[in-house]
Amino acid sequence: MVNNSDSAVYAAQGFGAEIQLKAPFGLLIVDLVNGFADPAVFGGGNIREAIDNTVPLLAAARQAGWPIAHTRIVYADDGSDHNVFSAKIPSMLTLTEQAPASQIVPELTPRQGELVVRKNVASAFFGTSLAAWLTHRGVHTLLVAGAVTSGCIRASVVDASQLGFVPLVIEDCVGDRAQDPHLANLFDMQQKYATVMKRDQALTALGIEVR
Repeated sequence: MVNNSDSAVYAAQGFGAEIQLKAPFGLLIVDLVNGFADPAVFGGGNIREAIDNTVPLLAAARQAGWPIAHTRIVYADDGSDHNVFSAKIPSMLTLTEQAPASQIVPELTPRQGELVVRKNVASAFFGTSLAAWLTHRGVHTLLVAGAVTSGCIRASVVDASQLGFVPLVIEDCVGDRAQDPHLANLFDMQQKYATVMKRDQALTALGIEVR
């Protein structure tokens, strides 16, 4: 948890400046797959709530015609792409192409024209075509939803900012299996790499009517 004295230190040192949120906009939904929806696999905490809140966000992005990308963690069936990430979390190797736990949750099923990125590390950008795909479509501000806040969301947000995109983390559309890492990483991303807003506030700020 972040207390007021911590916030004051960051403010005094000039952290947390506002970044202009301007079009074109895009949406990145990170790892909202069956395994992360299930507390018995990789889920828990507020991840289910984040999934539910992402459904209207995805609908709004589709209505607005934004570029939309989804990610899945996918390892080779034979584990030949085993890496440090899976060494730290060996059960990740069960997320293979056909594994039910690796499939995007039904309520967020991608549509034709939406990119599905397969990754086997935390960041949606590392070793994938995502940055080129977003750049080709002119995206400036990238809304980010998904799981988990302290892991793949943070890694993707840091990489997005380093690649020149302006990340807009949708606070109630990201989730983590533990509350303290969730809150601490939201605070840290807001101070260093991104703008953090709740869904309806963000859509209103971007000129999208909230229904």
